[in-house]
Amino acid sequence: MNIKDLKYFHQLIKDKNFSKVAAHFSVSQPTITLAIKRIEKKFGSRLFIRDQSHHELQVTASGYQLDEHIQQVLNEMATAQKELQRINSTKILFGLPPIIGTYYFPAVTPALLRQGLMKNLETFETGSKDMLQLLIKGSLDLALIASMQPIEQHQIMAQVFKSYDFKIIVSPKHHLAQQPKIAFKDLKKESFIVLNEGFIHNTAFKRLCRQHDFQPNVVYQTSDVHVLKAMVKENIGIAFLTEIAVPANEELVSLALVDPQQPHFLISLAYRKNHHLGEIQQKLTKILTSKAQQE
Repeated sequence: MNIKDLKYFHQLIKDKNFSKVAAHFSVSQPTITLAIKRIEKKFGSRLFIRDQSHHELQVTASGYQLDEHIQQVLNEMATAQKELQRINSTKILFGLPPIIGTYYFPAVTPALLRQGLMKNLETFETGSKDMLQLLIKGSLDLALIASMQPIEQHQIMAQVFKSYDFKIIVSPKHHLAQQPKIAFKDLKKESFIVLNEGFIHNTAFKRLCRQHDFQPNVVYQTSDVHVLKAMVKENIGIAFLTEIAVPANEELVSLALVDPQQPHFLISLAYRKNHHLGEIQQKLTKILTSKAQQE
């Protein structure tokens, strides 16, 4: 039994047809048949049943159970291949969600420049939800990720080092602009501009809406924070945004939420638990954590 056998098996679970699997891998059908026999002999269990009357291939419960484990093996092999190809590289594949990259990371760059590390960073930008999946798949070395709770994922090592409140953002022309704070339940009649599904904001916003039992009036959804704030400034609607994304010099009004049970915007440094941090990556993590402790 070898890795190719596992790949053949997993594809057969999906296709349920020996000929299709053989064509997929450009091998003969007997090659697939022998691979399956080797796996069944190894595990001492029948994994497929041929229904001759209906010309169908049925997967047994044992087959489905084994496939769950084989998927993990194949995923880990793919990740290992990516990491081994990069292990001697001086480049760090570093994930930066848009809000963290725009409003938090710039304060760290002077320290990175002094250590000569900026030239080593190859940054990737996407929402925190997608960033976590890229990290799990081994497509990134490290990432700064936003979440509402500390990240508890068995494949990921994550250290929370910053926590920010969410705010309600309104235009100076909005009728709520004179209020320093507000309860989320009092926003039922407001029009909202929201960030899309890839942002942790979307999850936090929906949680508060469910918590207070109302369907929000969302007039626009965007992946661009600058567009969101420009529309709020024009008084088209209000927004739910972490305080880090609203500097004091912007012409927007931030209202604190008074709700006792409200989510927070946590920033964590994350990487795979089985990822060996090289010397340059260790320097990066040390600078990021020490900078956070100084603030």
